[in-house]
Amino acid sequence: MLTIIVSVLMFLVVMAVGVAILRALATPVPSPPPPGELRKINLRYRCSVCGAEVRMTAAAEQEPDAPRHCLEDMELVAPLFE
Repeated sequence: MLTIIVSVLMFLVVMAVGVAILRALATPVPSPPPPGELRKINLRYRCSVCGAEVRMTAAAEQEPDAPRHCLEDMELVAPLFE
């Protein structure tokens, strides 16, 4: 009798976890913000001429153009930790 109760409880737990995972997968992707609204980003750029670095935290696009410094485009630097 005890094994049947434990089996039913385990079945209910597995079903609840499965339903929660399926609901999480079924939620739609949020719509992108309207044009012109700033998005949060985390990009670092380095000037190849003088070595100056810029950290960009907000931009109008998800992948903005590289800033210019010393009349050259800055290079994207991979973050150390994320």
